[in-house]
Amino acid sequence: MYYNGIYHLFSQYNPKGAIWGNIVWAHSVSIDMINWINLEPAIYPSEVFDKYGTWSGSTTIFPGNKPVILYTGIVDDKQTQVQNYAIPANLFDPFLRKWIKPDNNPLIVAGESINKTKFRDPTTAWLGQDGHWRMVVGSLRKNERGLAIMYRSRDFMKWTKAQHPLHSSSKTEN
Repeated sequence: MYYNGIYHLFSQYNPKGAIWGNIVWAHSVSIDMINWINLEPAIYPSEVFDKYGTWSGSTTIFPGNKPVILYTGIVDDKQTQVQNYAIPANLFDPFLRKWIKPDNNPLIVAGESINKTKFRDPTTAWLGQDGHWRMVVGSLRKNERGLAIMYRSRDFMKWTKAQHPLHSSSKTEN
């Protein structure tokens, strides 16, 4: 993400080892994309809606130059996945060191036809000419058919799933 003259690189990272687990959003910043400063993790498991993991997602810049992180949270030991958001604690901090996860998370919970353990990776949201925000979330139906599911929102808080997937394929790997 490029914000107020600074590049922000977020990545999945396990601070406790080189194996899967304990995933946080590592955060590095740069002014030239050559020299990087590693910061404290931007987000890490800490709330009921991401207690078991803060998995991949994306960033979006709102009109008025306000960044937001969209990410997949894991809510239980069964790996149930939901879509959450985080916002900077201080927009005047050039490095956006601290991020807040508001209490109205999760933004999106998988519907009954979706495999709740394969519902992740929200894209960067975009604002359409019709005034609706849109984002896509990857998933699988319970019969293992891969889906790219489109969601729409007027206010970025209440999201509605499109009637049909943006893309669907039977040739999908877990």
